Parts: sequence; C-alpha cells; structure tokens
Amino acid sequence: MIKAQTLQDLFKRYRRPGDLFYSCICLAFSLFLAVNLSSQTTWASGTKLLAQPAFWPYAAVITMVGCSTLHLISSFVSPKLDGRWQEIGFWFKSVEFAGWFMIYVIIVPQLGYFPTTIIFSVALSYRLGYRSVKFLGSAALFGAVVVIVFKSFLQVKVPGGAVYEYLPNGLRSFFLTYL
Repeated sequence: MIKAQTLQDLFKRYRRPGDLFYSCICLAFSLFLAVNLSSQTTWASGTKLLAQPAFWPYAAVITMVGCSTLHLISSFVSPKLDGRWQEIGFWFKSVEFAGWFMIYVIIVPQLGYFPTTIIFSVALSYRLGYRSVKFLGSAALFGAVVVIVFKSFLQVKVPGGAVYEYLPNGLRSFFLTYL
C-alpha cells in the first residue's frame, strides 16, 4: 500500500479524460434547471420554510449549481490526463441506445407492442454482437415473455398497433388484450 507523504498528496486530483466536458455539461444542465425553477415550483404563503413546496427543489438545484461549479473549477486547475476524446466518443456511443429506445417508442403504436418488442429484442441482441441462432432465439423468447408478463399478468395498458386493425375480429381483440 502506498502511503501519502502529506495531506496535499492525499487529496491530489487529476483531470480524468472527459472530466472537463462532463463538468461543463453538468453546470449547463444545473443552470438550465435554476433558470426554469421559478416556473416549475411555487412558494405557499403561511407555510413553514421546510414545508414549502419549492424549498427542496430550490435546495437541490442550488446545490447542483454549486457542486457543478466546483467540479468545473477543479477540472481547470487539475493536471490533465490524456484520453479525453476517446472518453467523449465512448459517451456518444451510449447515446445510440437512447435512439433505439426512441425508435421503439415511435414504432409500437404502428406495429404493436408484441411484434415490436420481439423485433427490437432480436435487433439489439444482434447489435450487441450476439449473432448465433441460439442467442437470437433466446432474445425473441425474452421479448415474448416480457410482453406476456406486462400485458397479461401486470395488465399494463399499452396502445394496440395500427396493424392490428387488419386482423380478423376475434384475433384482433386477442392481440389488443393480451399482446
């Protein structure tokens, strides 16, 4: 185990790859929340400070702004480590899956919950590199089980697909109710 020589060594901070970018994003987001806070919360007259509907949101956002500012300042004054652009590239790769989810949400009302969930389960498995028939079949089965559990057992209300309108009456009502 390495012992710190001084208290300053113990708290030495290096700017990790992507740290400056991340701190800028956090500060921008917290400032956005601070600017919009007054339109999202209210102060009630005749109520104690800690019971105010706006107190805790204000406390949280002010803390976010303060901590984000300190993080940004510490990012500027800390020695930089290499690899920032690789780290930022890795973050942007993860945004791809938010895109997949948005496409899923857009397609469900058109194609229906059951077929869309199975298609996206298989497509995401394929995208993640699981390309054997065994894995893709497992992904399809997983998608079917998810739909059955959510629609039949938990009775989650998911809009039926527009494509269900082309099914015969009995089959259409079954699909709308259970799939």
